[in-house]
Amino acid sequence: QVQLVESGGGLVQAGDSLRLSCAASGRTFSNYAMGWFRQAPGKEREFVAAISKSGSNTVYADSVKGRFTISRDNDKNAVSLQMNSLKPEDTAVYYCAAKLMNLLQRMVVVTTPASYNSWGQGTQVTVSS
Repeated sequence: QVQLVESGGGLVQAGDSLRLSCAASGRTFSNYAMGWFRQAPGKEREFVAAISKSGSNTVYADSVKGRFTISRDNDKNAVSLQMNSLKPEDTAVYYCAAKLMNLLQRMVVVTTPASYNSWGQGTQVTVSS
């Protein structure tokens, strides 16, 4: 399993930006599709963004499309989530996740939490109005 550690969360005001990072270790990072999920108090974990293992394909939840950008650097074993124009409803614990893919799945993105093999511990993002 790959080990994941998120960082970059914090308390910001509505309209501000944050950049979350997720550092991976333990396995060949470029073999993994990556995703970001979030969970607000009293709510289920929800999909935010995902990127294929090649980095060529990305997908976003409708709620963050146009505001958030997922990217990865396979040389640095890291995936990032740039969050702009933050809203109070973006407040949640944000998790990165990894799913091991086979050789033919270079461009596959994964949006369902149950499909992921490894999870980080999460980082809190709080957006005040």
